[in-house]
Amino acid sequence: MDLHRIGARALARRIKQKAITAEAALEYFIDRVERLDGPLNAVVVRRFDQARERAREADRALARGEDWGALHGVPMTIKETYEIAGWPTTAGVLRDHVSEHTSRAVQRLLDAGAVVFGKTNVPAMAGDLQSYNDIYGTTHNPWNTALTPGGSSGGAAAALAAGFTPLELGSDIGGSIRTPSAFCGVCGLKPSFGLISTRGHVPGPPGALARRDISVAGPMALNPGDLSLALDLLAAPDDEEAPGWRLTLPAPRHQALKDFRVAAWLDDPRCPVDDAIREALEGLTGELAGQGVHVDHEARPDGLTLESAYDVYYQLLAGTMGVGLPDDLYQQLQQDVAEAAPDDTDYRVRFARGVTQSHTDWLHADEQRQGQRAAWHRFFQDVDVLLCPVVQTLPFPHQQKPGPGGRVLRVNGRDQPYLDIMVWVGLAGAVYLPAVTLPIGLTRDGLPLAVQIIGPYLEDRTVLAFAEHLSEVLAPLPPSPPAQ
Repeated sequence: MDLHRIGARALARRIKQKAITAEAALEYFIDRVERLDGPLNAVVVRRFDQARERAREADRALARGEDWGALHGVPMTIKETYEIAGWPTTAGVLRDHVSEHTSRAVQRLLDAGAVVFGKTNVPAMAGDLQSYNDIYGTTHNPWNTALTPGGSSGGAAAALAAGFTPLELGSDIGGSIRTPSAFCGVCGLKPSFGLISTRGHVPGPPGALARRDISVAGPMALNPGDLSLALDLLAAPDDEEAPGWRLTLPAPRHQALKDFRVAAWLDDPRCPVDDAIREALEGLTGELAGQGVHVDHEARPDGLTLESAYDVYYQLLAGTMGVGLPDDLYQQLQQDVAEAAPDDTDYRVRFARGVTQSHTDWLHADEQRQGQRAAWHRFFQDVDVLLCPVVQTLPFPHQQKPGPGGRVLRVNGRDQPYLDIMVWVGLAGAVYLPAVTLPIGLTRDGLPLAVQIIGPYLEDRTVLAFAEHLSEVLAPLPPSPPAQ
């Protein structure tokens, strides 16, 4: 059977048409996990018996003529950082934490009929662009197990690429949906900020009610159409907003690929891109031009540079990431700032400044953010989508020591700071824009290549429509090789 290649929508259709039972579909994916996940370590929490009972009930409901929703009987996994009542939610750190409640995003998937049978691996506190922790160990890339699958939704991306699940729920504050999707050759949506509830995601702390700045929940899938399906299910106001708010996202701006106005920002001195990625993106824009699409390689938001966008993003990101740090670590960061030279731009110092910034400093940065959002709004009057790299590097060997601030990435024979891995994803981050990761091919060494498609705020359907149209003219990726 081909169930691990067809995606969630097609699988849901087969179940509802009774071409396959929900129970048989679940057993298909459980079998793949049990046979193939050992070398990958992607699905780290397994509740197979609980899922079997739900799948059987889905089949009984279908026999009675009941339809639970768009995902009736569809088996899937969830990123480990999402709370599910009675399941461990450790974020790779909280070893004994068992959730008392189910996160709102997961509940919406369950309400649509999904059968959740496992959780996928993450870095400690979802705080790295790789996926490893002391509780569950290291997750490996299905295309080459010597390489990272990315993070923090690395287990989710690896599980999709390896055919363990047709759909995943990830989260993204620093590229945590987009980077692993790029590294593993799958699709991911970072939605417009606030569209999908993040209640019940760790971090913040279990039970936290506040909406974390920049952080979003979003789907990961095998194709853009499944991302659209998941967005329809997941996007909704939180309960306390629902009495007065109605969510009506605009329809896609265009119905045909040739009608989209496309801008391209394929490389930049602030964060030079690996030659293989740049060449693939140049080939992609050439293919679009051949399809009759107008591609503007010079258009940029007024006054915005990659550096200015990243500076504001990183300051706001560090402020958000610093919430909940232990007192002794916070005091050490304050000391680091006091001892640093004013012109010190080392990442350790930049992070310390962001974490310990005053509320007044944060408000100044937020005002800069609002200026950038206004520039993007003007930009998208004349442009429908922007194409750019997801990340400047291909998947790289696991790096677990030293800490992130002391690591380097080797790009085109030159070292870059490891944390520059967030520069390109930062374009859409602090300014709340939707962005889709779409696979566009493989390198000569068989590693996935991807493009980041950024669109106007709250026009997620335009970004998804463009991604779907584009995917139809691209050759699909072959299956990832069996892990050894």
